[in-house]
Amino acid sequence: MRRAEEGDTVRIHYIGTLDNGRIFDSTEGRDPLRFTIGAGEVFPALEAAVRGMAVGEVKNVFIPAADSYGPRRPENVAQLKKSDLPPGTNPRPGQKVQVRLADGSEALLLVTLVTDCSVTLDGNHPLAGLDLTFALRLEDIVTSTAPV
Repeated sequence: MRRAEEGDTVRIHYIGTLDNGRIFDSTEGRDPLRFTIGAGEVFPALEAAVRGMAVGEVKNVFIPAADSYGPRRPENVAQLKKSDLPPGTNPRPGQKVQVRLADGSEALLLVTLVTDCSVTLDGNHPLAGLDLTFALRLEDIVTSTAPV
């Protein structure tokens, strides 16, 4: 039975959950996720979980925060004075805003708190600091590097 290996392009269905059981993402009702093992298109821990699986095989894999989106970083949270915002700006918690950083790059930040005087913006990934569990099913090995 052929098993997925480094360099193979595979398709997987998954349900991703948090420690509390909440589903954060799923391919249910969508096409399977397609990626090449070893190409860095998904977390290395997810690639490692799929490596060695056979088509149709199912497994659960736990990926700690350090091996997915990393820890929440306080340096990615900024508090701005409302008076420093462009005129007419009316930020609301939950809103995503595009900002230009000091180095000229742009980042998408989440408004987490608005007071009379300030706005707090969070640049951490929403899943940073959270351990993830994936229920996986290998649907297909689309292309293979194995000799025929």
